[in-house]
Amino acid sequence: MFEDDKDDKIYNLIISNGIDKNKEYGQFTEKLFSKTDFLWKESISPSYSTAGEEFFKKVDGVIILAGLYKDNKEKIDELVDAAQEYNIPIVLVRPYGLEEVPEELEQKAATIVGWNANCIVDSIKNSDEMME
Repeated sequence: MFEDDKDDKIYNLIISNGIDKNKEYGQFTEKLFSKTDFLWKESISPSYSTAGEEFFKKVDGVIILAGLYKDNKEKIDELVDAAQEYNIPIVLVRPYGLEEVPEELEQKAATIVGWNANCIVDSIKNSDEMME
């Protein structure tokens, strides 16, 4: 794929959400929106364990906000399992202001990233290459 092709691509992402005491989901999506040269849309399912192949074959990446894991463990584990089943790269975002991530998520992620918008976008663009 040529670099220009990647720039024109609209990335279809699943971003973990749920109970979010620190409003990390909003901060994260704000970072993505700040990158006007990065095109993306979000796919959401009420149950990732039952969404099926039709839903997941259109997804380019799964973003796990590690700061939400403690309060949404079951829902995020379901999403991680589905991502692995359908071979979708997982980008793990560190909890806001912290370096540590849950070990069980770290082992399953294609890459781990902090909160710099450029690093986030680069990680998403390159995560599929890390799966090969």
